[in-house]
Amino acid sequence: MLDLYYITVFNYYKRSFKRQSHRIALFYINLLEISIYSALGAFFLAFSKQMKLVTMSLSKFWILFVLISTFIVFKNWMRYNGKKRNVLNAKSRTKRSIFFIWFLPLACLGLTFIFFQVL
Repeated sequence: MLDLYYITVFNYYKRSFKRQSHRIALFYINLLEISIYSALGAFFLAFSKQMKLVTMSLSKFWILFVLISTFIVFKNWMRYNGKKRNVLNAKSRTKRSIFFIWFLPLACLGLTFIFFQVL
């Protein structure tokens, strides 16, 4: 599912930024995936605090979040270089609104901040 968002951003910015479109699309997919995981992590952290479950401290949460974010960046860097991008580009046919696509990570980050207000 995230592949479609990557290729949509890549094709949209390819018209105007040519060589930088890969870097912009990679930044977008990293931002989207990290914001989704941060929203999920903040939700589960707030949920466990409300249920009075002892899971992990906030500092351990941030360390785990940084490790997961680093893994996501390297995974996407390896995944969307070369042949995978060409295959996705050949398979893509759907058009999506670029404003909706950029709204998704912002909405996930907004949810993250709302969940952190509970803590």
